[in-house]
Amino acid sequence: MKAKTTFFTIIFFMIVSISSAQKNKQSLQLINGKVGIAKYHSQDELSRLSKGAILTLYIRRIEVIVKILPNIAFATTPNVTMETLGIPETKENIKALQANLDATTNYFDSTVEFQRSILPYSDSRDLISAILFYEEILKSLHTYNDFKSN
Repeated sequence: MKAKTTFFTIIFFMIVSISSAQKNKQSLQLINGKVGIAKYHSQDELSRLSKGAILTLYIRRIEVIVKILPNIAFATTPNVTMETLGIPETKENIKALQANLDATTNYFDSTVEFQRSILPYSDSRDLISAILFYEEILKSLHTYNDFKSN
């Protein structure tokens, strides 16, 4: 009798752990939750910043644009997965999404490396203009759904 109880207890815990492991499988996100802009700036605010701070803002805006814009046909907000879009999570689809995420990361990393070495030579006014332009693009993502037809 004790062996039977022990056996069923072990089986129960194995089933619980297997089902728990399947639920914990994280779906890949098309847009990472860490992508976003905390604050939009005015020209006056930007003109008061140091060039180093301007460069940081510029690079951050490039990161958001590189990671969001190619995916706006799917989503304009972070944390969207294939599952939430109804895309089957097949091996091929997961592999394709992972390849896209890796390519995006590699592109962004090489772009940042280039920007960090070249941008310090650029005029602060040009950087400020670019930041304001990028921020307008990012603001327009909030109205993207207005362009979708029902």
